[in-house]
Amino acid sequence: MSDPASGIVAEGAAEPLLSVRGLTVGFAGRGGVVPAVRGIDFDVMANEVLCIVGESGSGKSVTALALNGLLPATARMSGTIRLGQTRIDTAGEEALRAVRGREIGMIFQDPATTLNPLMVVGEQVTEGEVVRGDLARTDAPARAVELLEEVEIADAAGRAGQYPHQFSGGMRQRAVIAMAMAGRPRLIVADEPTTALDVTVQAQVLALLARRQAETGAAVILITHDLGVVAEVADRVAVMYAGRIVEIGPVDAIFANPRHPYTAALLQSIPRVDAADRRLDTIPGQPPLPGAFPSGCAFHPRCALGSARPRCAADDPALHPVGGTAAACHFAEETAPPRLPADPRQSREIAGATEAPLLSIENLEVHFPIRKGLLKRTVGHVRAVDGVSLVVRAGETVSIVGESGCGKTTTARAVMGLVKATAGTIEFEGDDITHKSSAALRAVRQRMQYVFQDPFSALNPVKPVEEIVAEPLRIHGLYDEVGGKQRIAELFDLVGLSKTMFGRYPREFSGGQKQRIGIARALGLAPRLLVLDEPVAALDVSIQAQILNLLEDLQNELGLAYLFIAHNLSVVRHISDRVAVMYLGRIVEESVKDDLYEGALHPYTQSLLSAAPVPDPTRRADRRRIVLAGEIPNPAAPPPGCSFHPRCGRASAVCSRDDPRKARFGDTRTLVACHHAGPLGEPVGQVAAGGVR
Repeated sequence: MSDPASGIVAEGAAEPLLSVRGLTVGFAGRGGVVPAVRGIDFDVMANEVLCIVGESGSGKSVTALALNGLLPATARMSGTIRLGQTRIDTAGEEALRAVRGREIGMIFQDPATTLNPLMVVGEQVTEGEVVRGDLARTDAPARAVELLEEVEIADAAGRAGQYPHQFSGGMRQRAVIAMAMAGRPRLIVADEPTTALDVTVQAQVLALLARRQAETGAAVILITHDLGVVAEVADRVAVMYAGRIVEIGPVDAIFANPRHPYTAALLQSIPRVDAADRRLDTIPGQPPLPGAFPSGCAFHPRCALGSARPRCAADDPALHPVGGTAAACHFAEETAPPRLPADPRQSREIAGATEAPLLSIENLEVHFPIRKGLLKRTVGHVRAVDGVSLVVRAGETVSIVGESGCGKTTTARAVMGLVKATAGTIEFEGDDITHKSSAALRAVRQRMQYVFQDPFSALNPVKPVEEIVAEPLRIHGLYDEVGGKQRIAELFDLVGLSKTMFGRYPREFSGGQKQRIGIARALGLAPRLLVLDEPVAALDVSIQAQILNLLEDLQNELGLAYLFIAHNLSVVRHISDRVAVMYLGRIVEESVKDDLYEGALHPYTQSLLSAAPVPDPTRRADRRRIVLAGEIPNPAAPPPGCSFHPRCGRASAVCSRDDPRKARFGDTRTLVACHHAGPLGEPVGQVAAGGVR
């Protein structure tokens, strides 16, 4: 059944648990059937992790739905899917219901939409077993507690009676894993299970999934675009492009010596948390849309090897063994392995570093009232930002990083005047803007603009894109003064778009193009500062590289300063000059980028860096990971003393009693708020309220 030489399954393996042959999936539309998956073959063995990677639209998620028999009625499928002795592709609905949960479990990307908001979590994690008749309804409550304990949810008995909105994102994903693993299925299909999670929660979820897999011996198909995660967990990797598998093989071979130009380009385009600066190599153009795939090799219009070779445009290559993997490329032997820079860039010297800061934040607090009862009386406050001080100089990129709920975005919105500061000051260009009126802030915003995280919801869907970019100019009465449509064309050109796109609407653009439009809109008023709130979080790795390079070019050309909000530590290392680490509304460590990444001093920063996935499978064994226990405390009732002490491995009695102030550590360039700050694995120093001792 399997073909070891092709890379479909590891050599010497027994019969596969899952075998897929000739799988095609299309969707019926007005113009006919639009292909999404175009004839793929692969096997998965028991107790194996196969990762499927590729850009949006490559067919990854459609493949996952086909494996579970969850394709919609408009789908047209052919080929065979055999799970053990069961034919998934020909099974009826009743047979599929029997297979789901017992033989195959599914973990979807967004746990918030997987869980029913009207049912308590305990009922949901046992619902499948009850419906299949594997569990008596009277035994379900005890079983729910058992399952939640298995996925390390604290106070499982109490949590089982709560609703999904009362769970954090990480807890919801763990509950979904409990649901998927309840029947001890032989195969788990996980579709982007950590995409929306912070790096620390991601590490918890991946560790949990690995432990449950080891306990049950299940096989795992993990669909992801995060190549760092792939390097951490995969046994084999399948790379998809335009509905086909273009390369498949062992994870070590894929990362060390990829044979398809697309695989090599993906690996070269990612920023790395473990490497010094380099300009990212990007993949030109955009992934093709289903129904508009190029002739021959679908990758050839974007390929450095095949863009000018007639054979690539004429003949679609089949998978064939080459160099330890199987690749679908006519010229696979010519693909160069990914490289790290031999002479990486050094930290930039910021022009005007000795001048007064462009942006100065001092002891900023943003508290939101908690109101209850018919009279909406205030019974407490959520301390979203709780004493933040930070400066940004002209031409500099300062990044704020931390887990969800730490106050990053609230700080950024307070800078823009989108939320009111409770206390503290915000100065821009030497002017205190903390309590300016809306009219006064409008003038300030000509020189300070915001780029939002989600390019899909940030653009008005009923306006053509040139009007979206022109809108700030019209609001400030500058449209005609700066040249009208000619100025809009210049802005499009500045961000790598063409004025031939005028007249089109946001729905006609890809995610990366939408983000470029958002950046063009922000640049229209010639600002000095851009506040960038997770600007690449929603983008594929290849498109992310294009936007990061664009931001770098714009900064060098226009002298812009960036306040960059992110949770992706690899992206932060690539783009930053200085980094501030936030936890529960406060900055706990701040330093020059290289100092922080190579010698973090705060235990929280060290845990973040240790949890960040590294795209190098050879480093799995020697990496030291600090997986944080528990959840971030409630900002409405923060712990006494240091807010991190309940999760900190260095905590002592003083940590639960005294709140450490941020102070310089010795003769370093690092400011840290910790009683026991010090390099990881070395004797730690102490930072007292008045300095270092």
